[in-house]
Amino acid sequence: MVAIRETHDKVKYSLSEWKKSFNVNEEDRQVILDTFGYCSALCPDKKLEERLQKRSAEMIGILLTIHMDIATLQVAILYTHYTEKLLTVAQVERDFPPLVSSILKGAIDMEAIRFLQNMGGGQATEAQIDNVRRMLIAMVEDIRSVVIKLSERIAYLREVKNADEETRVLAAKEISSIYAPLANRLGIGQLKWELEDLAFRYLHPDTYRQIAELLDEKRIDRENYIKEFTAELKQALDDAGIEAEVYGRPKHIYSIWRKMQKKHLDFHELYDVRAVRIITKELSNCYAALGVVHTHWHHIPKEFDDYVANPKPNGYQSIHTVVLGRGGKAVEIQIRTEKMHKEAELGVAAHWKYKENKNNTDSSYEARIAWLRNILSWQEDMVESGHMAESGLVEEFKTQVFEDRVYVFTPKGDVVDLPSGATPLDMAYQIHSMIGHRCIGAKVNGKIVPFTYQLQTGEQVEILTQKEPNPSRDWLNPNNGFLKTSKARSKVSAWFKRLDREKNLEAGREILEKELERNGLDIEKHALQDALLKACDHYNLTNTEDLIVNVGAGIIKINQLINYMELGLKDRITIAAENDQEILDRYDTEKTARGTKSEKGSGNIVINGVGNLLSHMCRHCRPVPGDDIVGFITHGRGITIHRVDCVKFADQNKLYPERVVEANWAVNYSQGYAITLRIIAGDRPGLLRDITTVIANERVNVMGVRSKSNVNTQTADIDVDLEVYNVSDLSKIISKINQIDDVISAKRL
Repeated sequence: MVAIRETHDKVKYSLSEWKKSFNVNEEDRQVILDTFGYCSALCPDKKLEERLQKRSAEMIGILLTIHMDIATLQVAILYTHYTEKLLTVAQVERDFPPLVSSILKGAIDMEAIRFLQNMGGGQATEAQIDNVRRMLIAMVEDIRSVVIKLSERIAYLREVKNADEETRVLAAKEISSIYAPLANRLGIGQLKWELEDLAFRYLHPDTYRQIAELLDEKRIDRENYIKEFTAELKQALDDAGIEAEVYGRPKHIYSIWRKMQKKHLDFHELYDVRAVRIITKELSNCYAALGVVHTHWHHIPKEFDDYVANPKPNGYQSIHTVVLGRGGKAVEIQIRTEKMHKEAELGVAAHWKYKENKNNTDSSYEARIAWLRNILSWQEDMVESGHMAESGLVEEFKTQVFEDRVYVFTPKGDVVDLPSGATPLDMAYQIHSMIGHRCIGAKVNGKIVPFTYQLQTGEQVEILTQKEPNPSRDWLNPNNGFLKTSKARSKVSAWFKRLDREKNLEAGREILEKELERNGLDIEKHALQDALLKACDHYNLTNTEDLIVNVGAGIIKINQLINYMELGLKDRITIAAENDQEILDRYDTEKTARGTKSEKGSGNIVINGVGNLLSHMCRHCRPVPGDDIVGFITHGRGITIHRVDCVKFADQNKLYPERVVEANWAVNYSQGYAITLRIIAGDRPGLLRDITTVIANERVNVMGVRSKSNVNTQTADIDVDLEVYNVSDLSKIISKINQIDDVISAKRL
């Protein structure tokens, strides 16, 4: 039913009077007035200001009939002034909330619809195709952008009422071929009927006037007849205990004319000039009401349609029947629920009026899928109507805009635009790189599909992920069909480059450490860092990590790097050598004076009878009192104490045997030493508790515990850092831990 508004009937438009005529709260009214004030300041003259204000007010009146929100009403005002180039999107982004600018952008994208209107000749450019694609996405993303455009076209049609015939006809053709079919497909009855009636009035003025006169001629009799019929019908429903609203409705001129043409009928032969609507709360009441109607009046079987059981393509649902009332006059009766009525009047706007309302179950992905399919069907409507049939551009449009793109939905209802042939993996990487890396499968419309499945427009796709990223190199092979888009392949490739980098970084550190040891460059950490930074400059690298990665990858030869570093460390190596020589001289002097007899020293280590020499424990073998030990004179760091079975010492002994010195534990040692115990056991509850209980009973300090479970072998690897004072205490602990149930082995690292 077309809503009747005030603004278009007034000769003199007054904003101050008009603002009182619509029903919104005071806060929203002030927002509208503030937006008007903002736009008024942009107008160069009063005449233009009044014209744009009137068009904006007209649009707001239309939007209020379908209950749009305040942001949509604001955009209606802004869009009117944008079309006159009085403001830019940047200004709106600066001065208004993000939601307002987002809806405005969508309404602007709707301008691409003009390309569809002009597809009868010429060649579609890439820019035009891209604009149409963006328009479709904008339409799917937010219905408010579409509704604004439809309301703007209605306001424009009313504005050109007194313009020349050519202007009116051009506007009407655009409406009838583009916008009215769109409103129809989207089920927005409130706007559809008005678009159709206005366009019909300009395109066929004589026929329009003739039907209007016939309706006027019969209006009083028809209204009285409907009034009596609805009263009788309401009483029958009440007697049957059916709660329902019953009222007569006006018949739209365009729909009357279309039925006359389609069925080759005269006006007096139409069954639905008199129309009544029954609105119930429950679906069951619809069929109960139908039973009451058919019981009290004779119905015409061929005029019965159940659009509840078989909805129209745009989602319209209602029961239609025609009965013969008093005097044998036909009356069309439509029966529907309140929800069906709302959807019939507002269409998708009823679902998507507030997209941001996550609790609105109507905004489910099913509504979005139906929405997108309706858009595609709308394009087909235009082809079938001949609007684009003149040219081969029809196929080009379908190919470039639809067939080479796939529009699918996430479970939350968000639309994802992909190229034709795209797979679930392509969609995963389109959403986010890490979603792609963690993807382990996908569901399409609730069913598991393989990675090679090619997505189709309108499908709902759920990406299944695991906790840790684990892409496969097989995805990069185009012959496998896992990925369609180069963007997704590049993300997978980048992942493996980063993965290789980590491996090369680890290998490079190991190579550098071994080569430094082989060359006896056991230098302090900050000195090594300085040398590496200088080497970075030499190799044109930004940081030391890149340098080490290149070493691990074999791009930089380690011997060349060491040679360069030795040059940079020349002064430090000289000082270190002098320190080493001082230690050796002191060692030789004290050894000669004391002989080879071991004696008590003030420290924990006696180097072949000489105490108080600079020494430190090897971090690799971690000797403790009771272990057989040996010393090795390093470059600048004194003497390193190793266990005699240390692998690292064995390598150094081969290269520099002259630096090896005898070492023994001092008699008065009392310091604790850190060691790591590796325990492998069958995984079970309480295992760690049993281990720590044994250690606590031995009164040994636990410095740290790390455990890792192996699901495949059902075993646990447990590393325990202990502070022990001698090897006998350690042996006792190892022996007792090995006696614990399910312990496979316990040994010192």
